[in-house]
Amino acid sequence: MKKTLAIILVSLLALVLVAYVIGQFFLGSIVKTGINRVGPRVTQTKVELADASISPLSGEGTLEGFTIGNPQGWSSGNLLSVGRVQFSVEPRSLLNDTIVINELVVEQPEFVYETRVVSSNIGDLLKNIEAAVGQRPETADDPNAKPRKFIVKHFRMDNAKVAIGVGPAALPLPVPAMELTDLGVKEGGLTSGQLAVAVFREILPQIIAATTDAAGKIGGTMGAAATESLKKAGENLQKFLGGEKK
Repeated sequence: MKKTLAIILVSLLALVLVAYVIGQFFLGSIVKTGINRVGPRVTQTKVELADASISPLSGEGTLEGFTIGNPQGWSSGNLLSVGRVQFSVEPRSLLNDTIVINELVVEQPEFVYETRVVSSNIGDLLKNIEAAVGQRPETADDPNAKPRKFIVKHFRMDNAKVAIGVGPAALPLPVPAMELTDLGVKEGGLTSGQLAVAVFREILPQIIAATTDAAGKIGGTMGAAATESLKKAGENLQKFLGGEKK
């Protein structure tokens, strides 16, 4: 009898372990596939995620090798590269239409800020995202399906940098750390596109402040025309963020 119980317990433990490993593998695969499929629809640019892992028991996970390419008309490089994203999800919410993310930490993001007269690559990206939000790109495979929504209780961005321009002449600048709370709470959840807009609207003023401040200090090195273009692009983007869409 004891031997039988022992065999049953060992078998149950083995099944739990197998279920955990399979769940962890497939959840990570689902996240990676979802981002690589939905991302380009939302941003209208190249979006790539190299790897994703998530524990179905704790809800903790990591994204690595995340990049967003430049909008059409800008350089062929990436607009954003992120070293690592760590997150903690309410495990039970994974079964619901609205996923609750307790914490989302973006580590060492690197932005590339390109400007041309009064426009910028970041401004064009935000316009792409806002245009796509109204088209429900998250459910393009099934127009009748409800889009998955997200609530982020705590968002943090650490050790961010922004480079003004591209190539060897690019000027790297630090961007202040940022914390946001309760994203999507009052709305009952945000789609992936809406969440991207909400976060970018908070991040962009920090990038604009860092670049325009630098332009004022090193105007002679950058050249008067380049400095003025950078300032005008920042002002135009600020107006867009404030609702005055051009």
